[in-house]
Amino acid sequence: MDEGYFGPSHQMLRESVRRFIAREIAPHLEEWEEEGIFPRELYHKAAAAGFIGLGYPEEYGGTPADTFHMVAYTEEIVRCGSVGLASGLGSSAIALPPILALGTEEQKRRFIPPVLAGDKVAALAVTEPGGGSDVAGIATRAVRRGGSYVVNGSKTFITSGSRADLVTTAVRTGGSGRGGISLLVVEKGTPGFTCSRRLKKMGWWCSDTAELSFEDCEVPAENLLGNENGGFMGIMVNFQKERLYLAVQAHAVAEMALELSIRYAKERTAFGRTLAGFQVTRHKLAEMATLVEAAKRFDYSVAAMIEAGRSVVKEVCMAKNFATRACEKVVYEAVQIHGGYGFCREYPVERLYRDSRLFAIGGGTYEIMNEVIGRQMGL
Repeated sequence: MDEGYFGPSHQMLRESVRRFIAREIAPHLEEWEEEGIFPRELYHKAAAAGFIGLGYPEEYGGTPADTFHMVAYTEEIVRCGSVGLASGLGSSAIALPPILALGTEEQKRRFIPPVLAGDKVAALAVTEPGGGSDVAGIATRAVRRGGSYVVNGSKTFITSGSRADLVTTAVRTGGSGRGGISLLVVEKGTPGFTCSRRLKKMGWWCSDTAELSFEDCEVPAENLLGNENGGFMGIMVNFQKERLYLAVQAHAVAEMALELSIRYAKERTAFGRTLAGFQVTRHKLAEMATLVEAAKRFDYSVAAMIEAGRSVVKEVCMAKNFATRACEKVVYEAVQIHGGYGFCREYPVERLYRDSRLFAIGGGTYEIMNEVIGRQMGL
């Protein structure tokens, strides 16, 4: 932990999250991973601890927090050992910011407090089966008819999708491109809105990930966020922090894998000595530690820029890509150091290896990040 970025309040938050994990998550994690979902009650418990409301205004039930409180929370909750659980528990962090940014006061008071209290689950639905990272190419159509929008289309890879009570949904209300996109809050139970299936994934088992379907789904016009055809900026407003927190998750996973590898290398013997007694292992661990430290420092510097109110479109994409690659290298070597045991599910590095693969995909792929970086460079 770097005292230049973190103070006593951040440390108190870290300790609170660690106690929460030990009490509420660790005893059940293996069971939840196998079941592919964690209980809804965990949202209530996390909300009661003040975690779900971190960074939101107090008038909506939130807990004031700076960027480094969010970084500290992200680092610690990932240390439960399941990125899927951490991400599923935090799905509101990408679903609510567009409501906060574009919503009316009535919408904010209607939608935000129940989620921050843990009474309702919120999700963000942007990605479509045929679109991937092409946000401007959204095809789900919403047509205004009287006091409603009639929505038709589908979304996929939606975190908390199968049990979300409200879904901040990107729809096309106008012409092609980003200028024709709007955001609607679609509530559970709306006729024509269904979860078509839950997805089985390589990693993030504990995260409820679903495909959503809209068939002549009538959404009240009062659920439109901001102006019609003005939703694209509502989507983009959260991308910088979403990408930062994914980068933080990546360096946190890499750090865990490094710690587990050091411990294993000191305990495991081969050819009459510990693995740490071999130069090849020590050098491997040294390289892993260097990557972890570099990724952390990069992420912290970008967080400081965000906290200072600066635009970090280029830098956050760089940080995400760097942390992603660093994490991939570290978890690969962690499994290698563990040998056959690293391939077994009873050892945590196996899950970290699987869970880490999504970092180069979620929140904008590695390739999309490079494209954004190139454009920011004037290329």
